Amino acid sequence: MPNQLRLRGQAMEWKTCVRYLGVHIDLSPRIVPEVDYVIQMSRAVRAKLCSIFTFRLPIRTKIAIYKCCISFRLTHAAPTWYALCSELQRQCLQIQQNLLLCMIAGAGWFVKSEVIARDLKVETLEDFINMLARRTFNLADAALLYLTTWHHNAMQATAVKAISSKETCCPFLPMRTRCKA
Repeated sequence: MPNQLRLRGQAMEWKTCVRYLGVHIDLSPRIVPEVDYVIQMSRAVRAKLCSIFTFRLPIRTKIAIYKCCISFRLTHAAPTWYALCSELQRQCLQIQQNLLLCMIAGAGWFVKSEVIARDLKVETLEDFINMLARRTFNLADAALLYLTTWHHNAMQATAVKAISSKETCCPFLPMRTRCKA
């Protein structure tokens, strides 16, 4: 470990794993603590909502509860960490989703998970995370495009104002370095 870190005169303790914006950040590139935490949280929510999922509610209501409470827990910040997961970790996450869908449908152990997901019209975890990542990157691209067009329009407005005031030099230079007409 490095020397003692001090911040505003107070000694700071070194940690190998921190939690920032709901995501475990660790020294390892495999995101093991984050996946373990997500699985633990989905198990806890599944245990709490077990009575609701086994109760006689409409399937749509159960799916809505799943999408609001559990799917959110499984996919929180997933576009950032899912690509770093190993195949075994991805399978563990998919197993959590399959267990929940089986509980929602009230299906037995002999029904395939793909059939349950298809009948409930729920995409697999990997497809959902890919869609989330695609949407996130599209929003980032759109925001970048908006910022560049906004900046370009602001520069054009400044240039038009400078031309209308009969300035012949570059309007973006400071006032003391501009040429006088």
